[in-house]
Amino acid sequence: MNKSILCVIGTRPEAIKMAPVILALQKEPWANVRVLATAQHRHMLDQVNQFFGIEPAIDLDIMRPNQALTTLTARLLLDLDDVLEAEKPDAVLVQGDTTTVMAVALACFYHRIPIGHVEAGLRTWDMQNPFPEEANRVIAGILAKWHFAPTEGSRQNLLKEGIADTEILVTGNTVIDALLMSAAKELEIGIEIPPDKRLVLVTSHRRENFGEPFRNICRALRTLAENNPGVQFLYPVHPNPNIKNVAHEFLSGLPNFILCEPLDYAPFIAAMKRSYIILTDSGGVQEEAPALGKPVLVLRDETERPEAVEQGVVKLVGPNYERIVEEAQRLLDDESAYRAMARGVSPYGDGRAAGRIVQALRQHFAQ
Repeated sequence: MNKSILCVIGTRPEAIKMAPVILALQKEPWANVRVLATAQHRHMLDQVNQFFGIEPAIDLDIMRPNQALTTLTARLLLDLDDVLEAEKPDAVLVQGDTTTVMAVALACFYHRIPIGHVEAGLRTWDMQNPFPEEANRVIAGILAKWHFAPTEGSRQNLLKEGIADTEILVTGNTVIDALLMSAAKELEIGIEIPPDKRLVLVTSHRRENFGEPFRNICRALRTLAENNPGVQFLYPVHPNPNIKNVAHEFLSGLPNFILCEPLDYAPFIAAMKRSYIILTDSGGVQEEAPALGKPVLVLRDETERPEAVEQGVVKLVGPNYERIVEEAQRLLDDESAYRAMARGVSPYGDGRAAGRIVQALRQHFAQ
């Protein structure tokens, strides 16, 4: 049947979560797979592609310094229009909730090209939180033909929005596929961590935390570091000045606090494996860390990934100074509280999500 499948990736999380799907599709004799990189994240996207051995056929190199969302969206739509006209794919696959995903979904709709949405159905039901991701995934959900939902909860969200049950497939999350493929390897952080110290790993970069919320996060991190001199803190800092400048203002000079450049995918997996607890506002880390048995405190007030919260292995603390300090200190001091969260529960998949997605596409085109 020889069908052309265009897989689009724009950011590091998209590259990680699409990699298992791309690699699985490339083994299918009927699928002519082409990878399009919008490069919404440049370096962070490239290193993930290199790790998984994926070579984009098309690269839009879309990102510019301090680019507004409106400008990014307009440039994406114009460039995607040219690509879709030239490629004429039989189907397009996107992942997640970035501006790339929303723009691809809209461009494909205009070209009447069916689109498959990997990690479909995540919702907070608040268009302002996370911003702009909630709107991006809602728009993609309205326009998608195939909805590859990671969990039953995501499926229920889509049903509430009127998506036909026949268009939804619960697959698990492909991030677990990628994690299990990667964590089995011998990986190094590349940063010297004292072997006798527990490691607290931090990531924070979300747009909705810019300003005073992020300052509160940094104040809490400083307090925790000062109160726990025997604990090592590691924070790979996002390059956005709204994050980088504030993080260095509050956290530089602490003897047990390492601020470093963003880690590549493999060293970051190694850091998660080495960590004792993780503080993050990242969606992907909320999915990955529980599978590694690491307690997660989420630096957000809401999450579109409630399954791990319901399982008790992830806890929402928000960008709230008192809550961050209290909950992190409890995990450091109370062995029973720690064990209750460090149970290795993985509510987001079994590592076979990509295979289910490929099977669904194979069956569709065989018909």
